[in-house]
Amino acid sequence: QQSTLMSIKTGGCPEDCGYCSQSQHHKTMVKPARMENVDDVLEKAREAKAAGSTRFCMGAAWRGPGQKKSFEHVLTMVKEISAMGMETCTTLGMIDVDQAKRLKDAGLTAYNHNLDTSPEHYSKITNTRTFADRLETLANVREAGISVCCGGILGIAETEEDRIGLLTTLANLPEHPESVPINALVPIEGTPLGDRIIREGKAVHWHDMVRAIATAKVVMPKSSIRLSA
Repeated sequence: QQSTLMSIKTGGCPEDCGYCSQSQHHKTMVKPARMENVDDVLEKAREAKAAGSTRFCMGAAWRGPGQKKSFEHVLTMVKEISAMGMETCTTLGMIDVDQAKRLKDAGLTAYNHNLDTSPEHYSKITNTRTFADRLETLANVREAGISVCCGGILGIAETEEDRIGLLTTLANLPEHPESVPINALVPIEGTPLGDRIIREGKAVHWHDMVRAIATAKVVMPKSSIRLSA
């Protein structure tokens, strides 16, 4: 499946994830920007469909949409893009059950919300939210009947045990995610983890990626393993 990803709200995120260039806590090349206009997003979706994409994914750099007017804009985007005959996917941070159900009613196909790493390693990656917060959003998405896209990142100073812990957690969810992204960190200068990798020269080895992909497929045989970053 060919998917197109668009950032509909870039930069200025209040979270402090050590790998992310979107965080307002880090000094990176990313500059905060206002949310994209609905019509502009719809035009990008049309272009993506014309280029062969069957799924259009929208990501926003914030902790969660809250009850902002921007969430209403997202609902409009999802509804209109779904009407084009495309699948829709969003990654909007933490959402409650009501928000998840509203996204479902608008036609949302899938919701991306990665666990990133093991429960034990999570607090070393971010201090502004907890692993339990992530699990709660996943449960809300499931309750609304939306397809779950949930995986993690390799190369964020984790151990092999952390990689096993991530995959074990995913495999032990009440239902396996329909999609499991396995990401390799792209180190961004100005982020704590990016600077560390650049300094130490310890990028993820391809062999580790292959092992993670193979293990994910063994423990979650019906899930689609997606590669990104």
